[in-house]
Amino acid sequence: MNNTISWDDFGKIDMRTGTVIAVYDFPEARNPSYKLHIDFGPEIGVKKTSAQITEKYKKEEIIGLQVIAVVNFPKKQIANFMSECLILGAVENSSVVLLQPQMEVPNGLKIS
Repeated sequence: MNNTISWDDFGKIDMRTGTVIAVYDFPEARNPSYKLHIDFGPEIGVKKTSAQITEKYKKEEIIGLQVIAVVNFPKKQIANFMSECLILGAVENSSVVLLQPQMEVPNGLKIS
């Protein structure tokens, strides 16, 4: 572990539960990726992101999955696509496993 953060720093990170409602190929990305639309419930709405998860997931397997994402990062341009949140996953080399709630919960719940 290189750096520690304060509790105040952690409190600034807004992580929420959301459900993937659409998945698209993203051939313009430098690394194999999908474009995802994630529903974070009525307070936040739908946000878009890209994810390098093609190694472990097929598009049709991702639709309907509940995931966890950081929703308060600034937008980031990735190729010709504007990413609005950061989906979280466990990363080993180029392989990513999405972080998910253990059971279904309402979209938009805050992770703490």
